[in-house]
Amino acid sequence: MRIGELAAQAGLSKDTVRFYERIGLIEGRRLSNGYRDFPPETLTWLHYVRTAQTLGFTLAEIARHGADLRHAPDSAEALSALLADKIRIIDARMAELTALRADLTARVGTGCPLRATGTDA
Repeated sequence: MRIGELAAQAGLSKDTVRFYERIGLIEGRRLSNGYRDFPPETLTWLHYVRTAQTLGFTLAEIARHGADLRHAPDSAEALSALLADKIRIIDARMAELTALRADLTARVGTGCPLRATGTDA
């Protein structure tokens, strides 16, 4: 499948497909005329990439775990483990943000919100 067809079916720009190829997320081959040719399963993979991004995974995370998922004996189990890990990361980040919010709230109305709490200097 040529890049234009792949991009159109995946709902991406050709530049995005080229970028994904450049960073190693997808792989195509060059035809004798210089055109890129991608196997049909690349479309399925691109749909996975878009879904994973929507769920908060970075392209680096997707690239890092993509091969593991493709070759896992039980991809549903492997994917569930990745999702559980992502939930733990989100929970930790939410706790950090909650603490940051509390700190900011404590500094509101203190005259200089950049001073450490508990000091009036």
